[in-house]
Amino acid sequence: MIEPYVLGLQEVDETKVAVVGGKGAHLGRLSRIEGIRVPGGFCVTTEAFRRIMAEGPSIDDRLDQLSRLDPDDREAIRTLSAQIRRTIEGIAIPGDVAAAIARALDQVGEQAAYAVRSSATAEDLPTASFAGQHDTYLNVVGPTAILQHVSRCWASLFTERAVTYRQRNGIDHRTVHMAVVVQQMVFPHAAGILFTADPVTGNRKVATVDAGFGLGEALVSGLVNPDVFKVRDGEVVAKAIAAKQRAVQALPAGGTQEVAVDSQRQEQPALTDAQVVRLVQFGRRIEAHFGRPQDIEWCLVDDGFQIVQSRPITTLFPIPETGDQENHVYVSVGHGQMMTDPMKPLGLSVWQLTAMVPMREAGGRLFVDVTRRLASPASRAGLLDVMGRGDPLIRDALETVLDREDFVPSFPDTGPGGPPAGGASAPIETDPAIVTELIERSQASIAALERDIRTKTGPALFDFLLEAFEEHKRVLGDPLNLQAIMAGMEATWWLNDKLLEWLGEKNAADTLTLSAPGNVTSEMGLALLDVADVIRPHAEVVAFLQGVEEEGFLDELAKLAGGTEARDSIETYLDRYGMRCVGEIDITRPRWRERPTTLVPVILDNVRNFEPGAAQRRFEQGRQEARKKEQEVLSRLRALPDGEQKADETKRMIDRVRTFIGYREYPKYAIVSRYFVYKQALLEEAERLVQANVLPEKEDIFYLAFQELHDVVRSNQVDDQLIQQRKDAFRAYHALTPPRVLTSDGEAVTGAYRRDDVPAGALIGLPVSAGTIEGRARVILDMAEAELEAGDILVTTSTDPSWSPLFVGIVGLVTEVGGLMTHGAVIAREYGLPAVVGVEHASRLIRDGQRIRVHGTEGYVEILS
Repeated sequence: MIEPYVLGLQEVDETKVAVVGGKGAHLGRLSRIEGIRVPGGFCVTTEAFRRIMAEGPSIDDRLDQLSRLDPDDREAIRTLSAQIRRTIEGIAIPGDVAAAIARALDQVGEQAAYAVRSSATAEDLPTASFAGQHDTYLNVVGPTAILQHVSRCWASLFTERAVTYRQRNGIDHRTVHMAVVVQQMVFPHAAGILFTADPVTGNRKVATVDAGFGLGEALVSGLVNPDVFKVRDGEVVAKAIAAKQRAVQALPAGGTQEVAVDSQRQEQPALTDAQVVRLVQFGRRIEAHFGRPQDIEWCLVDDGFQIVQSRPITTLFPIPETGDQENHVYVSVGHGQMMTDPMKPLGLSVWQLTAMVPMREAGGRLFVDVTRRLASPASRAGLLDVMGRGDPLIRDALETVLDREDFVPSFPDTGPGGPPAGGASAPIETDPAIVTELIERSQASIAALERDIRTKTGPALFDFLLEAFEEHKRVLGDPLNLQAIMAGMEATWWLNDKLLEWLGEKNAADTLTLSAPGNVTSEMGLALLDVADVIRPHAEVVAFLQGVEEEGFLDELAKLAGGTEARDSIETYLDRYGMRCVGEIDITRPRWRERPTTLVPVILDNVRNFEPGAAQRRFEQGRQEARKKEQEVLSRLRALPDGEQKADETKRMIDRVRTFIGYREYPKYAIVSRYFVYKQALLEEAERLVQANVLPEKEDIFYLAFQELHDVVRSNQVDDQLIQQRKDAFRAYHALTPPRVLTSDGEAVTGAYRRDDVPAGALIGLPVSAGTIEGRARVILDMAEAELEAGDILVTTSTDPSWSPLFVGIVGLVTEVGGLMTHGAVIAREYGLPAVVGVEHASRLIRDGQRIRVHGTEGYVEILS
């Protein structure tokens, strides 16, 4: 059946998005909520739009051209989209469509003035609001003008901004159609926007009202600053009244104009407090109806509110589901693991099943609920101490929440607060044999896993993996393992605290840990220098690698002079480190063994920037600097009162750091080694599902949680719609910024450094590796696109162990995320790179190629040019 060209607002709801677009569907549903007034009107359906598009055959060719353009090619997008708009506006509206619109105008009423508003099918969606992307026309008078503006709304599907927005969000232009909403015009005393959650902090219990005089256009277009009211629990808790010098008003003959607001009225509130509270009550009713926070456009007409639009607020970070009404405080796992990107469902569930503490998911990220730990004074102190050493911003955010005395419940110390953060760390001997034994245990466990998993398929594989996950946790939770990790960290803290107290020297441990033995992550960076040494003499191999794009390049190498040695060298590297990759805590991420092209730019940088033997020289130089520092520190201590005792204690701690700090990186290496074994087995299972026509492609398993995949393997049936929903959600999660600390009210608490000892304009962070260095900033967000020169400083969002091969080629490091003991900080210290981490928005505030100075001892970055 052909859809009618016009539907009344009362006839439409969410099931008709394909027919009346997102705005039309929302308005239809809004108009049926009891007590909510919506101006009367109708929708010109997408069927009318399709008729128009069919009348312009040249549009198809231009859409093809448009889909091939780069989203950053502004000029080409501007030209093509303008051509499409002109074509659409030039097509005469067919007689039957025009007649249907005329009949609808008769039914709505004699009133001559209307608002004509775009309503695209990809608009006001939970994951993409498209706010402001398409056109709206106010106070359109007369049937002829209304038809003309309906054409303009159709054409506005192809404004430059709308086309770019779709391309950046991966939305195919052909799949989006345009309906048009035609509504009775209202002439308000005041208008504005109501957010039913605070759009800045995300707090779902705080509503924000922006209000101005006249039509809301003045606010939306940025013509005036609005009055801003914040409402919590039915009362105005904050307000800022702006001087509203301008307003937009309707003209009698049609259209709108800017007018000056009488000076007596400018600083009067656009709404009374009582009106604000009443408006928020309407907003809460609308929010409850749609089931999520809303961004609502409202008008005040004769002391009555009319709602002219409501859409989901798409920028809010979701809240972990608990099923209770209690207050909760969550700490981000990703900030500790240097992985703040969203994870796919299989990655989330496998990390949850192998983690040592319960974790909750929200927005494709994982969080730990620390409410119980904060509620008990004893465990609170331990938690804040560990969090503060790791990331001062997390500690400050937690303290901010604690300062609101009514949010976190208080339990006595005997309550179920849990063990202090960091686990038990009873002292162990400073004995390298402990580290050797731990590594041997881990390797034996992984070897057994590789051996036993080979025979497992189908449901039996999943039963086996659940047991393997328990073994995984047993190895990680081995008390000796935890003691060895803590021994190195605590000795580092001891040295930094005591040498600052005794010698006035900041971060002395940074130099003392240079080239610490047995660090599998720093060895990984140096080992790629050795690979470059093998490749460098062979010009043909180097030239070949510069053009590599396909993953099968290793097989091609053998055909070149020196290619066999080059291939064997890379293969040996991959045998040891091929399970690593960026974002490696997500099992679904492609590993270096699966995508070896990732390493090629780094190998070529090493070939270009280093001399043969650089790895050995680099390591030995660090070792000598650490020994020299040790002798200098001990000598200075002996000159102090009780000097011999201080020197002896310090020597014991230096030995302890150098014995255990390298092992700090090993457990993660073991985890990722096990992950690669799990992944290969699961992908073999996925291949069987593809062969059995259960799944179209292997990677679809990444969008199922572990238990869901288990069910699919058992039943040989999959919910294709669920997988598609998960793919859409995963894509949407990339637009969200995960907070370090999140509350059950939805508030993202950012934390601050609260320092006044840095120069004006400097970017503040956490000092994690001592020294000061100047150089060219290289802002790199994808390791595979790194092109480094000698003397470059790496600036990025975060670094996990997979980034360490880049560390050998840089002189300093700046990251947005990180802490004193996260991988980037540990490796920066081992390589002697001045480093500052936790610099908010560093990759946006520092431009690629700028000269910067990194103060790794003091913890700030200066932009020099």
